[in-house]
Amino acid sequence: MTTTAPAPARTSTKRVLLAAPRGYCAGVDRAVVAVEKALDAYGAPVYVRKEIVHNKHVVDTLRERGAIFVEETDEVPEGARLVFSAHGVSPAVRESAAARGLDTIDATCPLVTKVHKEAVRFAKDDYDILLIGHDGHEEVEGTAGEAPDHVQVVNSPDHVDDVVVRDPHKVVWISQTTLSVDETMETVRRLREKFPEMQDPPSDDICYATQNRQVAVKKLAPECDLVIVVGSANSSNSVRLVEVALQAGARTSYRVDRATEIDDSWFDGVTTVGVTSGASVPEILVDDVLRQLADRGYGTVEEVRTATEDLMFSLPRELRTSLKKSGEAGGRPVPQQRRELPIQPV
Repeated sequence: MTTTAPAPARTSTKRVLLAAPRGYCAGVDRAVVAVEKALDAYGAPVYVRKEIVHNKHVVDTLRERGAIFVEETDEVPEGARLVFSAHGVSPAVRESAAARGLDTIDATCPLVTKVHKEAVRFAKDDYDILLIGHDGHEEVEGTAGEAPDHVQVVNSPDHVDDVVVRDPHKVVWISQTTLSVDETMETVRRLREKFPEMQDPPSDDICYATQNRQVAVKKLAPECDLVIVVGSANSSNSVRLVEVALQAGARTSYRVDRATEIDDSWFDGVTTVGVTSGASVPEILVDDVLRQLADRGYGTVEEVRTATEDLMFSLPRELRTSLKKSGEAGGRPVPQQRRELPIQPV
């Protein structure tokens, strides 16, 4: 269900416009809880390939509980338990884990899995697959690994001129789920100019959470002198939110991992501050930012809501038996956002 709020009116009173939706999406919640439940059910250590999600606070918290984060499967003792991150892995990684006898838990976001299946399907039909995404990102590596002989990564609109295909009549594009919607569609537009018969994927690859967070920022940014995005530097969707805020009319925008990174120099002449967070950010970090802003006189918080998210995913099947034995459900609702400061809906 989607609802659109009217644009906030300009004011001379110091205030915060708080984007909604923001923070945890269903896929992130599923992945983080998968590690937590694995630790509860099996005890420490539980190994995790790469960061389970791209957020320092989340990773550090899980590490304190006994999660051990590794780069590759050969760092995991044979026969140990390994969780695949929300960004997904290639078949080669799965094969490596199996060869070491690892007990794996697949926390790949179901929306990423959908893109993997698209790549496999089009590769079987011998298409050239143009994967719009950031080279080196875990999600891109996992998706490309599903059909390495058919996939080319297209990093940006400027990269389109370098793309060469075998047959311009058999080309399809797919994308990383966490990209900027606008930049992705500009890349698609340029690709289609070059390959007019290029096919679209069967459904939108950019995930609902990424789109919703960008739409919310676009709504509040024109009224903001400053937009603060909470999220880690390696979080693609968080970094994109800064870009979206600036493109939508915010005077300035900065990304912070936590409230202590906020700089006093940002507030010269600032009346309205926008706040949002990436899809891998727990609400506690946003609460800390709101407290810091209140200390600076920005105590009025108005929520700008452009959508309501109610999607939830079942936890990885490897954990369901353990959860059923303990009487817990296999589904995970998106966490309710805490309200520690007075917030007035717009």
